[in-house]
Amino acid sequence: MLAVNDTKFNAAVFLLTGIPGLEDFHLWISIPFCLMYVISIVGNSVILFIIKTDPSLHEPMYIFLSMLAVTDLGLSISTMPTTLGIVLFNSREISLNACFAQLFFIHLLECIESSVLLLMAFDRFIAIRDPLRYASILTLPRIGKMGQVCVLRGVAVILPLPILLQRLQYCRSNVLSHCYCINQDVMKMACSDIRVNSIYGLSVALLTVGLDSLLVFLSYVMILAAVLSITSHAECLRALNTCVSHLCAVLLFYTPMIGLSVVHRFGEGSSPLLQILLGYIYLLVPPLMNPIVYSVKSKHL
Repeated sequence: MLAVNDTKFNAAVFLLTGIPGLEDFHLWISIPFCLMYVISIVGNSVILFIIKTDPSLHEPMYIFLSMLAVTDLGLSISTMPTTLGIVLFNSREISLNACFAQLFFIHLLECIESSVLLLMAFDRFIAIRDPLRYASILTLPRIGKMGQVCVLRGVAVILPLPILLQRLQYCRSNVLSHCYCINQDVMKMACSDIRVNSIYGLSVALLTVGLDSLLVFLSYVMILAAVLSITSHAECLRALNTCVSHLCAVLLFYTPMIGLSVVHRFGEGSSPLLQILLGYIYLLVPPLMNPIVYSVKSKHL
């Protein structure tokens, strides 16, 4: 293995981190991790299968839900090899190229999921504000174009991240903070000037997740205004009830992501255990919980 602190070479590998201090219990810890991945993959796959095979579910709300399930599947698959490799086999090494590829897919899928959550908020607003024109506004071709825009936006803003990281020299400690690679963590390992990376990374976060979360909030302000204009108390509650699953998905996605981003950028003295805990919640919990939340709240699923 290459020396960790040798400052004369460009590090060929990074070392991923499991749960410090609990290495002897990694085999036991692997059991809940495996269960989480199995539930995530099976749950999202079942939702996709039900929506695909049931013609009554070929409507905007469920098409957006299928987009969310696809991104959750991608997030689970992109983090599973390194996470289970650590807890099952203590396989901590990851090459630079593999690390850059993993962080590209993680951030790309995060960006797409953030866009999909925004589209789902728009869907709920149209359904409550203008139910008679709902089907004519959100047609299948229009939804398809929205999905394409989400993917293209994600690729356009995320692709520069690994490209900018590749130009750096890595000669400091090569031990990462998590069991997977993310941009904020990797760029701290460089001994080159990372100002461009830091500014671009922060700009991407603000213009994607930051902007999307703000627009989701504004959407719910308008949804609440529309709901309060409904005279029937029963209809008002019914309208709000259609938003509960989406609100849960929004909170599950944005809360740990924003928390981890703040800790990485501004929490120099924060506990490493806090970073690790937020890191696991950040990528493992939303794909696990979204199928459960939507299955509980939707009688069709």
